[in-house]
Amino acid sequence: MIVNTEQKNLIKTAKITGLWYLIMAITGILGFMVFHSQIFVSGNPEQTLTNLAELESTARIRLLLEFAIVISQALTAVWFFKLFKDIYEWEAWTLGIWGMVNALVIMISAISIASAIGIANSDISAMEDKVLLIQVFQNIILNAWGIGGLFFGLWLFPMGYIAIKSKRMPVWLGRVVIIGGVGYVISTFIRYSGIEFSLNKYLMIPATIGEFWMIGYLLIFGIRPNYEEN
Repeated sequence: MIVNTEQKNLIKTAKITGLWYLIMAITGILGFMVFHSQIFVSGNPEQTLTNLAELESTARIRLLLEFAIVISQALTAVWFFKLFKDIYEWEAWTLGIWGMVNALVIMISAISIASAIGIANSDISAMEDKVLLIQVFQNIILNAWGIGGLFFGLWLFPMGYIAIKSKRMPVWLGRVVIIGGVGYVISTFIRYSGIEFSLNKYLMIPATIGEFWMIGYLLIFGIRPNYEEN
């Protein structure tokens, strides 16, 4: 009875973790992949300034989605720690801490988006000054997400390791998650080393597969009992 109760509590924790992870994924797709390009035009701070002023409501939706990413990322990290702390404590701490670093990195982007909206709608009369400031904030946003790829990848390592070693999730799920983490880190190094590699963006595909697999497994199955073989 005690074992069953503990397992039910773990499954409940796993499903809540999966829910926060899903919210993070959805808000990330909407914020960075859907709304971002509607406001922030790469290499064109003048058009970005115009968009921020004329499409202020859309820009604020982009900002609110960034808030949602930060919150859901932080809560995902906390709930992963709660889920794994009694299985592999050191790895769970690593997963939680690196996940919180991800939230902090995205917070830098959120601060820059808020600042850009403020500058675009300020009383500064010199258009050149506005454009320059928008360009600065635009670069900070881009590089927060770009360099953030280091920790977006690193937090997948302990996640995958625990899945493999504990055998309380499919072993191949853990392997794909770790491969995805490696891809994220390598992709970030290639991008900032100045090397031209046309296939660089494909290095993050395993991470996408692994993370959505993890989300689905958490939401549907939760976590296996500790006596179940893979």
